[in-house]
This record gives sequence, C-alpha cells and structure tokens, in this order.
Amino acid sequence: MDDIEVIRLEVPERLGDDDASRDFAEVAEVRNTCEELAYGTPDVGHSVGHLQRYWADPNEHSRLLGVRIDGRIVAYALASALIADPSASWLETRVLPEHRGRGIGTALADAAEAEARALGSTHAVAYVPSADAAGDTVAPSSGVGALPAHNPEVRFLIARGYELEQVVRASRLELPVDPVALPEQLGAADRHAGDDYRAVSWVGVTPEEWRDDLAVLHTRMSTDAPQSGLGEPEDVWTAARIAEDDAASVRAGLAPVTAGAVHVPSGRLIAYTQLIPPIDVTRPIEQHDTLVLREHRGHGLGMLVKLANLELLAQVRPGHPSILTWNAEENTHMLAVNERIGFERMGGEGAWRRELQ
Repeated sequence: MDDIEVIRLEVPERLGDDDASRDFAEVAEVRNTCEELAYGTPDVGHSVGHLQRYWADPNEHSRLLGVRIDGRIVAYALASALIADPSASWLETRVLPEHRGRGIGTALADAAEAEARALGSTHAVAYVPSADAAGDTVAPSSGVGALPAHNPEVRFLIARGYELEQVVRASRLELPVDPVALPEQLGAADRHAGDDYRAVSWVGVTPEEWRDDLAVLHTRMSTDAPQSGLGEPEDVWTAARIAEDDAASVRAGLAPVTAGAVHVPSGRLIAYTQLIPPIDVTRPIEQHDTLVLREHRGHGLGMLVKLANLELLAQVRPGHPSILTWNAEENTHMLAVNERIGFERMGGEGAWRRELQ
C-alpha cells in the first residue's frame, strides 16, 4: 500500500475541455460502474453534468481525492460537510472492481477521514450500496432491515469501526403509469385530504410565492426524515438559497418537476415532492425529497403530492423509462405509499456512521 498515491482532484465549477473536467468525467465513470455493479442495473448511473450539478454545492465543503493508475482515475473518495455546520462529513469511497484488494480503498478512506477531521467533523456518515446475497446478515441500529454480513463493503466498513445505523431501500416505478388509473387515484387522494388542503405543482423555477415555505420544508427534511443515529446536522435553507438552487438547475439544463400541498386556511405550502428528470429522456428520473410537515400528517398528503407530480410529469416530460427513489426501511408509511403507487424494490444500501475523534 506504500506505493499508492492519493491525489487531490477538483469538482469543477463548470465543465469544459480542461484537465479538471476530464478527471471528473473519469470519476463519474468509476462512480457509475460501482453503483451499477452493486444494484445490478445501469439505471443508477448519472451523467457527468448531473453529478457536477449536485457535487459542486456552494453550501458545502467538498474534498475530492483520487488514485490514478496508467493515466486513468480508477478510484476516488469524496468528503463533504455543510459549511454552516461541519459536525458530520458525508464520505463516499469507490474503487473499480479490477483494482480492489490492493489497499486502494483503505488509502482513500484514510485520506477522506483525515479531510473530514480537518473540516471539523466529529463523525463520518457513509451511504454504501450492498448487493443482495444469501447467508448471515448485519442488522442496523434502527432495527429494521439487514445487509449481507459477508459482502466485502460490509466487512470493510465494520473493520474500520463503522456502525450500521440504517438500511435504505431503493425502489423503481416503471413509466408510464396507467393513464386511466392515475386521475382516479389522484381524485381519491384529493377527496381524502379534504377541503383544508389542495395540490399545486410547477416545473423548473420555484414560484416566488412558495420560496419561503419551500425553504422551511427543505430545512425540515434534514431533521424530520428518519436517520436513526446518523447524527446528520440541520441544513438551513432560505428563500434566497431556493432561488440560487433553481438557478444552478437552469445552468445545468435541468427542470425539476415539483408538487406541493397547500393548507388552505393558512395559505402555507406544508408538503412537497420533487422529481429531477435528466436531460436524456432514455434515462430514469431520480426522486428527490418528499416531506409532509409533522403537524399536517394523517391526511394522505404524501400520496396526494406524489400523484399530482406524476400527473404533471406525464404532461411535461413523457418518455422516461422509470423513477428511482430511496427510503429508510423504518419509514414504513412512505414505503407503503410508494408501493400503492407501484414502486418495487430494486436493491438496498447501508447508512453507516464512524466517530472521528
């Protein structure tokens, strides 16, 4: 392992014909190869532009490291932490299959954890996919779900002192949805929600009237979503940050499809869900956040906003093959909503934590 050189890379602010962009494209290739191997499908791959859009977050410290062999990046590690609260760092380490077993993963993990400590993080969080396998399992602290105990990534993380806090289910919805059933389901969800709630939806830039409320929802997403003992910090959003995030999507050529629920008596947006259709219509769509504020739960609003968004998606971005989403296994309510809509399990990953002090 002594001859392994870990190099510092960049997440380019913009992609172009330069060394940083070429290196980043090779990082994306490593990432996609590893994700596809773990999930058994190319659906989980992302374009270089899509990854750059979400890795170049101005609200985060990001440290990208790599290992180059024979002129190409064969492995990378990414350490990122909120600038406002760097108490936790999210770490991601991936090594191409043909280069595993040589100490590259260990060297990168060591370097990434050192970067996290330098950022001021007291603990690390790692989301790592695990292919299904028979045999013994490891249970998470959440008490729901399990991962194969003999998978190499599971053994690697345990040996490094990581604890499995949560198992996350990946699910897929085949598109298009039934054009006859969808309006019927949406009508039923609207009636169930009652007169105090109504659905709204939009494509691309968030209407100014909803920016303040959407900022509250984004912030609450960082604290209200199940996270077991991961200790992920609150990520505070503002209306200005919503506008900046929308502008970043526009620059990347992306137009998020968003639906929300309005509490009619107060006029406030109190629930939302968002889909991010990639530019390439042959690629699956990734489901981003879905949240109903705790004080408005129990009215079927999660179902309402998801169905409203599927209706809008069918109108504005037909042709994509599927939607992918990730949910904590203990989030039984949202998983049940997804299953009623038609999502089916396609794999899983572990959410791991390690103390860095």
